Amino acid sequence: MSILNGLLGNNDDNKRDTDEDEAKLRLRKEELDITKNKVQKGEVELSKEIIEEKKSVDVPVTREEVVIERRNLDNEASDSPITDEESIKIPVSEEKVDVNKHTVVSGEVSAHKRAIENTEHIDETLKREEAKVNKIGDPNVVDSTSNQS
Repeated sequence: MSILNGLLGNNDDNKRDTDEDEAKLRLRKEELDITKNKVQKGEVELSKEIIEEKKSVDVPVTREEVVIERRNLDNEASDSPITDEESIKIPVSEEKVDVNKHTVVSGEVSAHKRAIENTEHIDETLKREEAKVNKIGDPNVVDSTSNQS
C-alpha cells in the first residue's frame, strides 16, 4: 500500500491511478443556484359604492288665474230675457312638477396589471476548497497549475 493512499483516504471523489506513486485530490467549490418563484403579494378589488347626495333644483312653473273685470255698460237694451241658465266655464290650469330619475353612465374605471422589473441584491458566502501543500522535512516539490475545464 502506498503512502499516498493512506493520506488521501478511501473517498471516491479522490481518484487514484493504478500507479501507487501518484494520487489526485479533487477540489470542490460552491456555486449559487438562483431561482425565482411567483408568490401572491396581495390583491386589488374594484367595487362600487353608492353615495347619496341631496340635489336642490329651482324649477319655474306656470299657473293660470282668472281675472274678473266688471264694467258698467250704460244700460244698453237687450233682447234676451233674464235667466239663470246662462253660464261660462273657463278652464284654469297650472304646471305641476313631476320628478323622475334615470340612470346615465358618468365614468369608467379600468384596471390592468403591468410588470415592473427591479433588481434585488443578494449577498451570500460561498465555500471552495484549495489544495494545501505541507512539507515535512526538505522534500523537492514542483508545483504547477493547469486550467482544465
